[in-house]
This record gives sequence, structure tokens and C-alpha cells, in this order.
Amino acid sequence: MNPTRKNPILRALATAGVAVVAVSLPGCTKADASSTPAAATAGAAKAPLVKLIEARAVRAAPHEEVTGTLFPAQALQVGFEVGGRLALVKGGKGQVVKKGDVLAQLDPEIADAQVAQAEAAVAAADAAASMAADVAARNLKLQAEGGVSDLQNRSTASSAAQAQAQLLAAKAQLAQARAARRRHDLKAPFAGTLVDAPEQIGATVGPGAALFVLEHLDTLLLRTTVAESLRSRLKPGVRVRVESIGSRVFTEDAVVRNILPSADPATRRVPVELAVPNADGRFVAHTLARAVLPLGEDQDAQVLPGTALVSSNGDHVLVVDDGKVRRVDVQVLERREREREVVVLSSAPLSRVIDYPTPDLSQGSNVSVK
Repeated sequence: MNPTRKNPILRALATAGVAVVAVSLPGCTKADASSTPAAATAGAAKAPLVKLIEARAVRAAPHEEVTGTLFPAQALQVGFEVGGRLALVKGGKGQVVKKGDVLAQLDPEIADAQVAQAEAAVAAADAAASMAADVAARNLKLQAEGGVSDLQNRSTASSAAQAQAQLLAAKAQLAQARAARRRHDLKAPFAGTLVDAPEQIGATVGPGAALFVLEHLDTLLLRTTVAESLRSRLKPGVRVRVESIGSRVFTEDAVVRNILPSADPATRRVPVELAVPNADGRFVAHTLARAVLPLGEDQDAQVLPGTALVSSNGDHVLVVDDGKVRRVDVQVLERREREREVVVLSSAPLSRVIDYPTPDLSQGSNVSVK
């Protein structure tokens, strides 16, 4: 084939190809231009819808919410100081007793005999002391008249002193026997409620064996701890709200009783004791309770539903500015579980916040408001 003839054909094909490309390029440009608004519309449609709720202004003080256990103000395991056979039980479980009430008695037979023996010994010693004193007085008079020697006089005087000492020893033994007899009656050391007691008699009990558990429940102690940084902001005598976790009963009349100056070695937190009045028995000892400790004066705050608070990476809420999400950090002053609300201090004024924020919402996210 002649190469000179092929060149015009190739040039013609090349020219045709350029024309095709030139025609197709404008078509692509138009397609891209027409797809841009659709993409923008799709992006706008993907912006999530959010619901805004109003924040309510209030006056509130900073609080610290803590939990702890309610203990009786007084609690004691009570038992006899002496041993013997349990003959009578007067106090039962759940019984309210006064100070000095007899709770139980031991068989007093042996103790009564010991008292009688000691009383007889005192009587004998008293008689011997009286006789020795008379002899000593008579010899003293006779010595003055020269009837007895000085040695005899001193001997009778010594015998009289010895008899007097024996009388004192007998009286001491009598007092000891009577004290042992009194300890056969077990009495309540303070007013309270018996939460444990023996249910039968006849057993032999030893000295110090615990038979009863007595608790004073008119006042309970809520023992809890706070961070060291909060210790200086708590004051003894300040009134505190305490609420039972299990039964939801509460009181506004609890007070801070003790703020210990020594931290717990295990937690490095400062122990605090709250006195909780319980004369009506609304609280149950040895159960958990929650206390809201005031840490300062009232100040401007805002109330929000608990569903608007986000606690991950610090407590905060989300607001909407010009269609974009903005984070506002807050400090929780109080959690009102019954109303399902929280009282917060915010780093910026709040008017409306996002309710039920989803995890995908973050600073700068585009949203649409319902």
C-alpha cells in the first residue's frame, strides 16, 4: 500500500475523532452542572431534625449529691456481766424499752445465798468489833488506875483495831455480793428498740455473752464521704435534705454533725456524718440514703429536663445557632428525680436547648429544628 495515500485517510479519522470528543465534552459538562443542585438538595435533606425545649430560670445554690448508709445513733450488744442460767426474758424483738428497764434475769438462787452469807459475816464481825472495843476501853481506864500494864493496854487496843478492820472487810464482801446479785438483772443502758433477743430460757450464759441488740432509732446517722476540695465549703449545723433510696421518703431537717479532719486511707475522701431525725420511724436503719449537701449561696441557675443533659466528656447541653449545633458546658447543682429535671449553672445564657440529643450530634453539626 502506498503510504502517501494512507495519510489522508488517517488524517480524516483523526479529525472525526476530535470532533466526537469535542461534541461529548459539552454533554458531560451539562450533566455535571445539572447534578450539582440535586446533590445539594440531598445533603440538605440529610440534616437531622431536633426538638428544642425552653430552659427555666431559678435561684439555686451549688450542691453535692452523696450517698451513704443510715446507722443508729446508738447501737449496743447487751449481755450479763456475770454467768448463770437464763431464768426470765422480759424484752422481745421489736420492743421499745426505756433506760433502766429489765430485759432478762438469771437464776438468783446462788447469788441470794452469797448475799445472805455475806450479811451474816458482817453481823459476826460487827459483834466481834464491838466486844474488842469494849475490852480496849476498859483496859485503858484500868491502866490509868494502875490496874493493868501498858503492854496489856496496847494489846487490847490492837485487837480492837483488828476487829474493826475485819468488820470493814466483811462489809466490802457484802457489797460485792449485792453487786453480783444486781447484775443478775440485765437492764437497758439507754432507751431504744430491741432488734435481737433470745427466744427461750434455760440456757447457761457466760459473762459478756451478747444476748440482746439494742438500737436507738429516733436519730440516725448518715455516714458518707466528700472530696477533699469540698471540705472547706461544708459547715457543721447546716440543714441538709436526706432521701431514702429504697422507699423515697425524705426529710429537710437533717443537719451536718461532724466533718472529720482525717481522710479515709482507702478512698482519700473526707468522712462526713449527718444527723437524721427519725422519731416517726420513716427511715430504716442500715439502709442506703442520698443527701444533697449545700455548698454555697443561692445564685441564678436554670432548670432543664434530664433528657437534655449530656454527661459524656463532661456535663453539657447542645443549642442551635443558625442551623448549627453548639456545645454549652454546665455544672449540675441538683438532680430532681421525681420531676426528672436538673438544675444547672451554664457557661453561657440558655434559652432553648436540644432535647434527647443523639450521639452523632457534635459541635458544628448541621441540624433542622422541628
